[in-house]
Amino acid sequence: MTASADRPLGVALIGYAFMGRAHSQAWRTVEAVFDDVPPIARSVLVGRDQEAVTAAAEQLGWQEAATDWREVIIRDDVDIVDICTPGFLHADIAIAALEAGKHVLCEKPLANDTAEAERMVAAAEAARSRGQVAALGHTYRRVAALRHARSLIEQGRLGRILQVRASYLQDWLVDPEAPMSWRLRKETAGSGALGDIGSHAIDQVQFLTGLDVTAVRGRLATLVPTRPGDDGPEQVTVDDAAWATLELDGGAIASIEASRMANGRKNELRIEVFGTEGALAFDLEDLNELWFLDGTVPVTEQGFTRVLVTEPEHAYLQAWWPQGHVLGWENSFTHQARDLLVAISGGPAFTPDFADGLALQRVLDAIIVSDAADGATVTL
Repeated sequence: MTASADRPLGVALIGYAFMGRAHSQAWRTVEAVFDDVPPIARSVLVGRDQEAVTAAAEQLGWQEAATDWREVIIRDDVDIVDICTPGFLHADIAIAALEAGKHVLCEKPLANDTAEAERMVAAAEAARSRGQVAALGHTYRRVAALRHARSLIEQGRLGRILQVRASYLQDWLVDPEAPMSWRLRKETAGSGALGDIGSHAIDQVQFLTGLDVTAVRGRLATLVPTRPGDDGPEQVTVDDAAWATLELDGGAIASIEASRMANGRKNELRIEVFGTEGALAFDLEDLNELWFLDGTVPVTEQGFTRVLVTEPEHAYLQAWWPQGHVLGWENSFTHQARDLLVAISGGPAFTPDFADGLALQRVLDAIIVSDAADGATVTL
């Protein structure tokens, strides 16, 4: 599905908080940066509070504001529905939008549980036969340094993958007086650190290595059991931190850690990949750098080499600044919008899609099951 020849693709963004603002930035910049995308219109921003969403639409550059997503997704001037809501709303909005003939971009994790994700995949498969795109927003796949890491692994520079370490650490919940929010309730968030940031770590393990998870062992912890709510202390019903061991195709092992209680760690997604012929290391807090070890040179010459991923030959960089002029966290959202628009226009398929999201949701749910069984191995 594409817009008619006399108008651009209309985008409706549902949600305007943290992720909505990041996505707004992407839709605002994508045409200015990339010359291989069709024209778009930032048609409508959707939120529950009319006064607040109207103010946000004006600030973020949307043509209008609305409060009823059901009315918006059937509009003729809307071609793409971008979902940046809490997880419990993903399934209903995405399925309805796909059934209305729209392309959909849904923020991760895809759903709050496997059953919801399966419904979304069924809708996406039906929509694909009509030419629609159902895209999942695991934005770190669009970080240029991680694209370069994947390329090196695909070229065989690391040899056979033996081990992966991935941790995503934040500290915004260390203060026990930090207030209750939707992210701390199972009914709205599905899970805590596991689904929120642990999903990124697990996705990167599979994205970088090309290997699927075959079995998991996991533990979860709620380190602050209650938080200040509107009517007094409220029970936290999700995890603050999560740990898992993943068995991968071919015998490789990955260790995963996710925490929103790691004092001093602001947004540290750190990934290390070890193979028979080399190794890689990446830290999101230095997102333009990749560290590479070539294990095939003489041991007297071995050592991790810092690669500054800002050359025009690196993914996406030809559209931005001269060499050495670094990109930021928000640029990966622009790359995501570009890849979605190219896919809609008949270019390479967008990944990850909803089926990838379902596969990841099964891993997340298996970790939860493992924790409930005192860390027993759960096979996928």
